[in-house]
Amino acid sequence: MLEGIVRESTGKQATKALRRDGYLIANIYGKGLENINAAFKENEYIRTARNKDTLAFPVKIGKKEIQVVVQSYESHPVTGKLLHVDLMVAQPGVVTHFMVPVEAVGEAIGVKNKGLVNIAKRRLRVKAKIEDLPKAIVIDVTDMDLGDSKLIRDIEAPAGVIFTDAERVSVLSIIKAK
Repeated sequence: MLEGIVRESTGKQATKALRRDGYLIANIYGKGLENINAAFKENEYIRTARNKDTLAFPVKIGKKEIQVVVQSYESHPVTGKLLHVDLMVAQPGVVTHFMVPVEAVGEAIGVKNKGLVNIAKRRLRVKAKIEDLPKAIVIDVTDMDLGDSKLIRDIEAPAGVIFTDAERVSVLSIIKAK
C-alpha cells in the first residue's frame, strides 16, 4: 500500500523542500469530504500507479486508508518529472466523473497497409460509480483501414458508464505512416 504524509504547510517553500527530498505533491479530495494536502515518495507513487490492476488504488495518509483514483497530474514541460497529482477519493455508490485510459487492441487492416494507429484521446471522460468503472476503454481496431476513425458515438460504453465527451469527438484513427 502506498503511504503518504499530510503536508502541514502548503506554502511555496515547504513545497520546494518536499520536492527536494523526493516527494510528489498530491491533493486528495472527494464529494462532501475535506481536502487532504498530501505528499508521497515519488518513486513509490510511480511504482504503485504503474502496477495497479484497477483505476482505484489504496493509499494511507496518517492513520487513514482510502481508495483513490488519479484525476489529473502535472509534469515538468522539459524534464517530464511529475510535479503534482490530483487524487479523488473513490466513494462507493457515488456517480462522478473519471478519466479512463483508451486501449487499442487487435491488428488493424490499415497497419498492414503501411498505416499506424493514432490515438487522439488517450483518456475519455466518463460518468460512473467506482464499482462500474473499467480499467480502460478497449477499442478493437481489427477491421479498421487507412482513413477509418472511431468517434465517441462508435464506441459502446460499458454497463453503468456514460461518456461525457461530445459524440463527434474522434478517439482514434488509422493514419498513413509518413
